[in-house]
Amino acid sequence: MSRTEPSIFTRIIEREIPANIVVETDRLIAFHDIAPQAPVHILVVPKTPDYANVAELAAGDPTLLADLVALAQNIANDHGGQFRLIFNTGEQAGQTVFHVHAHILIGDLGEDPRAESH
Repeated sequence: MSRTEPSIFTRIIEREIPANIVVETDRLIAFHDIAPQAPVHILVVPKTPDYANVAELAAGDPTLLADLVALAQNIANDHGGQFRLIFNTGEQAGQTVFHVHAHILIGDLGEDPRAESH
């Protein structure tokens, strides 16, 4: 997909594609991932298509990035407060939609490989 075509997220924002929306502000939208990787898997997406990844967002609009993180925390607070916040940046890192977005993962994600074995 070229950057001139609207991303799937832009199409969700414009209500061309349905989504299970959790919360929406004037600059952000959060909705459930259609292929969840955790018991709760919510995407937080800026409504602007101007930034392909988190590095671009941080450089171009750090306030929007801070708002995104704050919204992620608010969503997580509704689910116990603990969460992972993941940004995939680049195709080799697993990014498939080049409209910046964060994955909020909440709940049992399997055994932590860093945990000690007893």
